[in-house]
Amino acid sequence: MKNIINWIFVGLVAIFSTASFFTSCNSNESSSGKTDNKDSVKLLVERGKYLAHDVCGCINCHSQRDYNKFSGHIVPGSEGKGGEVFNEIYAIPGVVFARNITPDTTNGIGKWTDEDIINAITKGIRKNGDTLYPIMPYPHYNQMSKEDIYSIVAYIRTLKPNNNKVPDRYLSAPIAYPVLKSNSLESNIKPDVSDMVKYGAYVVNSAACMDCHTPMENGKYKMDEVFSGGFTFNLGTFIANTANITPDSLTGIGKWTEEMFLEKFKGYRDPARFASNPGKLNSIMPWSLFSKMDDFDIKAIYSYLRTVKPVKHLVEKYPK
Repeated sequence: MKNIINWIFVGLVAIFSTASFFTSCNSNESSSGKTDNKDSVKLLVERGKYLAHDVCGCINCHSQRDYNKFSGHIVPGSEGKGGEVFNEIYAIPGVVFARNITPDTTNGIGKWTDEDIINAITKGIRKNGDTLYPIMPYPHYNQMSKEDIYSIVAYIRTLKPNNNKVPDRYLSAPIAYPVLKSNSLESNIKPDVSDMVKYGAYVVNSAACMDCHTPMENGKYKMDEVFSGGFTFNLGTFIANTANITPDSLTGIGKWTEEMFLEKFKGYRDPARFASNPGKLNSIMPWSLFSKMDDFDIKAIYSYLRTVKPVKHLVEKYPK
C-alpha cells in the first residue's frame, strides 16, 4: 500500500467528489486547516469500501453468495475469497471462477503490487500476463477516475486474508476481448456532481448496469436495445429476467418519479428482506449491496437513465 499512500500527498483532494465526502473531509480537519495523513488514509479506504461493496460490485462477485436467501445474500466471512462460478448462465462458453482478491500471499493477491492490481481492474491483465474474461467488467472500470481506482485498491488491501484456492477457468471457444476506451487513468475525469446527468452516467458505468440490463444475441450485447433488460439468469431453482430500465413509459421506467426510483433501493435496506428463501421468485440483483448506495448517487443514476433512448421491450421478470 506504500505507493498509494505516497500518491495521497499529491492528489487526495480529488477523491472527495460528492457532498458527503466534502463533509467527511471537513470534519477531519485539524486546527491548522489541513487533514492529517492518518485521516486521509482512512477516508481513502472508506471511499474504496463504498465503491467495492455498493457501487462496483467487487465484493458481490468475489465472495460466496447464498441463493437460499433472497438476492443471493453474501455469506459472512467469505468476502473476497472468490470461487463464485460463472458459466452458461452468464452466456460464457465454458466456466470462469471469480478470483481470490484477499491479501493472502499463496492463493490471493498478497504478493501483487499496486500496479498489478490496477492492471487487473482497469485492463483485465493478471500479474502472470493472462487476460481476464470480460465477465469481469474491466472495460467499465477502465473509464473510472484514478482517485476511485486507487481507493478500491486501498480497501482491497484491508480485506482479511483467505487461503481459498480458486480453480482455473475453462473456455470451450475463443472469445473476442473488448477494446478499452482509456489508455491511462490520468486522463479519466469524474464529472462534477453539479451535473447530475454526467455524474449519473459515471456511476452507471462504475456499477456496470449495462452488462446485466442489456439483452444479448449470439453472445453479443444488442447495443441498439441497451438498458432494455431481458438478460436471462437460470440458476436451476429459479429463472429471472432483468428489468427494462430505459425511460419507455409502457415497458420501462418512464412513469417512475425520482422518489419511486429511490424508494425501490431504500426498500431493500431492511436486513429482514434477505432472511428467507423466496424460491422461484428470487433475484440475481445484489440488492443487499446496491441498496446501500448513497441516495445522491441513486438519484444521479435516475437522472442519467432518463436521458437514454427509450426502448419498448416488455420483460417477463419470472418466465416460469
